[in-house]
Amino acid sequence: MTSVVPDPGLVARLRAAGCVFAEEEAALLEAAPVPPQEREAMVVRRVAGEPLELILGWAEFCGLRIRVAPGVFVPRQRSALMVELACRTTERGAARRVLDLGCGTGALGAAVAARVPNVEIWATDIDPAAAECARLNLPPERVLLGDLYGPLPRDLAFDVIVANAPYVPSSEIGNMPPEARDHEHHVALDGGTDGLDVQRRVIEQAPKHLAPGGVLVIEAGQEQAPVTAALMREQGLVAEIHHDEELYATVVTGTAR
Repeated sequence: MTSVVPDPGLVARLRAAGCVFAEEEAALLEAAPVPPQEREAMVVRRVAGEPLELILGWAEFCGLRIRVAPGVFVPRQRSALMVELACRTTERGAARRVLDLGCGTGALGAAVAARVPNVEIWATDIDPAAAECARLNLPPERVLLGDLYGPLPRDLAFDVIVANAPYVPSSEIGNMPPEARDHEHHVALDGGTDGLDVQRRVIEQAPKHLAPGGVLVIEAGQEQAPVTAALMREQGLVAEIHHDEELYATVVTGTAR
């Protein structure tokens, strides 16, 4: 990620604070183009438990630097599987239309746009902070504030809908790592009693917004995936479960007939 050789003392401070990737984080902090006093303040914030991405102002995702903001869901590396599956569809033709639903930072849409020429990205999020952040990473005029499909123009059909909807059961929020639990808005984490409340709404409404042959791409927990697939089949979608052991990722796709 960077050629900077980290200071052993900084690595030790970060490791003592519980940072698993202390060497990599130290190198990134030392590479930040800021004065020494400001860098020390950044280190203090990290040692106190603030997410590194918020301190740096960006997160690396699919080879891109995605702008992040306080409270907004930080893109996870496992979501690269969603991008891969979305691109398989969009690469079959030119000028495709993709919706990043519940977009957070807009990382998924930005990653697809970086890989597929002439793709038209739209995005929505119910969290004003997320929509504002996504406008830094996507064409701002097509990032809309509102609940799921609600703010979209009528009769707009999508070839791909990517939806990293919250899927953590409410009772498990307290067990999440503090970087997420304490620093990301719970609207981006809380999936209700069984974790699938938002997914159900995404899937129920998807057929009205998919073009013929269009694909819905949803991240899920491995144990939830069969339920997510069954929900897709109930809506007439051809469902398939995908696993990536290296990314520790599970994604369910549903193709419109």
